[in-house]
Amino acid sequence: MAELLAVDMGLRTGLALFGEDGRLRWYRSQNFGSPARLKRGAHAVLRDLPELSWLVIEGGGPLAETWVREAERRGVRAMRTDAQQWRRILLHAREQRSGALAKESADALAREVIAWSGAKRPTSLRHDAAEAILAGLWGVLEIGWLERLPQLSGR
Repeated sequence: MAELLAVDMGLRTGLALFGEDGRLRWYRSQNFGSPARLKRGAHAVLRDLPELSWLVIEGGGPLAETWVREAERRGVRAMRTDAQQWRRILLHAREQRSGALAKESADALAREVIAWSGAKRPTSLRHDAAEAILAGLWGVLEIGWLERLPQLSGR
């Protein structure tokens, strides 16, 4: 079964893994702390996902290149997005009026994706993990694992 990993880029990184059915399997936030540790961490994360076929990265720069290079070494297709791109697809215009409102709306939507997927509910949800979840949802829509946005409350 194929998998898609979404990464919200930064030294504090959000990760979200989706299955071919388009549902979230797991999510987490990880603080790599330094570019060198991120490089080792990206290698370890991708090594531990033998079914991985897609990598979606939100963000850019040298840290993102680390993930892209590691994905290419493993034959994993990589694509990039940014928050504005997935927000246009996943959030209503009224939820994007300000950056703070968009982050609050993203958190609420990520919690709905977690519930819809049957993934473990968070005790707390860091914004980087929430954004990785939504970048991943955008990704599964983009590659066709889901034909349309799932029925979530308020959508």
